[in-house]
Amino acid sequence: MRNADMGYFKAGLKAALFAALAIGAGLLGTAQAQTLAALPTSLPNASIGLTPGAEARPIVAWAEFCQNYAAECAFNRAEPARITLTPAVWATIVSVNRRVNRQIRPVTDQEHWGRPDRWDLAEDGSGDCEDFQLLKRRLLAEAGLPRRAMRMTVVIDEKGEGHAVLTLITDRGDYVLDNKTSAITAWHETGYVFIKREGQDSLAWVSLGGASSPVTTANR
Repeated sequence: MRNADMGYFKAGLKAALFAALAIGAGLLGTAQAQTLAALPTSLPNASIGLTPGAEARPIVAWAEFCQNYAAECAFNRAEPARITLTPAVWATIVSVNRRVNRQIRPVTDQEHWGRPDRWDLAEDGSGDCEDFQLLKRRLLAEAGLPRRAMRMTVVIDEKGEGHAVLTLITDRGDYVLDNKTSAITAWHETGYVFIKREGQDSLAWVSLGGASSPVTTANR
C-alpha cells in the first residue's frame, strides 16, 4: 500500500473507531449511566412525593414474612423519615440495586415454592419481585440507610398484575428500586399504579390511592 493510501486508511480507521465509540456510548443503558452520573435532579414536587392515605391491609404473605424475619419488620420512629442523598449514598444505592438484580435468579413463588405468594430474602439465590426488594433493603440498611425511609410498596404493573417495588423516600423525591430494570426511577415515571406501602409512623401499611389492591405480588 502506498504511503498516501496508508494515510487515508489510517484516517478512515480512526474515524470509524471514534464513530463506534460514540455509538457505544449512546447505547449505554440508563442503569449503567447512573453509576457515572451525579445525583438525580430534585423532582418538581420533591416535598410531596407519594401521598400516604388511610391505613391499608398489607399483602397476606407480609405477615408470615414478619414472623420469620422480625428484624426486617421492626419499626423505629427515631430513624430519619427521608434519606439525604449525597454522591456516596447515591452510589451505594445504585450499586446494591444493580448487584441484587444481577445475582438473584428470577422465579415465581409458584415455581419456587409451589404456592402463590411467599416473601423472603432469596437466601437460595432465587426469588420473585418482593424478594429482590427485601434483600436490597437489608443490604442498604446494613450500609447505614434508614429503614424507615425505605418502604416496601405494592403496585399494579404494566401487565395489570400485582408487583412489589422498594420506594426510597429522599430529600430529592421518591425513587423506586425495581427488579424489572436496574434504572432507579422517580415514582411518577414508572408507569405503575401505586396501591399501598409500609407506613412511616407505625407498623401499619397505608393506601397510596390506587383503586384496587392485588391479593399477591407474584411477578418474577
